[in-house]
Amino acid sequence: MIIGFSGGTGAGKTTLVNYAAEILGKENTLVLSQDHYYKHLPELSFSERCTINFDHPDALDFDLFIKHVEQLKYNKPIERPVYSFTEHLRQDEIVICTPKKYILVEGILIFSNLNLYKQFDYTVFIKSSSDLRVARRIARDVATRGRTAEEVTARFSTTIHKMHEQFVAPNEQKSDIVIENNEELAVAKKRLKKWLEKIIL
Repeated sequence: MIIGFSGGTGAGKTTLVNYAAEILGKENTLVLSQDHYYKHLPELSFSERCTINFDHPDALDFDLFIKHVEQLKYNKPIERPVYSFTEHLRQDEIVICTPKKYILVEGILIFSNLNLYKQFDYTVFIKSSSDLRVARRIARDVATRGRTAEEVTARFSTTIHKMHEQFVAPNEQKSDIVIENNEELAVAKKRLKKWLEKIIL
């Protein structure tokens, strides 16, 4: 079973996907993130790579992403890339991922590509207020991606909000379930658990 989890940046997808993996059993579950599938562009300088709009579908290597999901679907292992958000490049290493009973695919743009969207048996859209998403994104990018709060705030103003409205928000309408994840994470977890139990049983 392949389940897609999408929603705006900072909506809490990773937290809820990891919770879903706990419910389904981590030994039975593989999580595949959009974050590993950004295009590898070593021919560009670092400063040029910094100008890439990573919130636009064009930044993703959907061909490889779809190929890997299909391989897993047909019980074949994949060599998943490792992407560095510090250098904006793929690393030399790879991670061998073997198929599991449940495959959870997550990312802000995974529903924007029809061929990838068609691979999912079920789809989940995680929804959160704009203010909370900004705060969460700032906290994550400062802690793990070498950004400053000012850089992240500026990016929201210039591109992220616009990309969200164009490529992310419309997908709420075509998802099997929409889960609100604002201040009460426990409420979102309870709704997700109830839904997962319903589709699995």
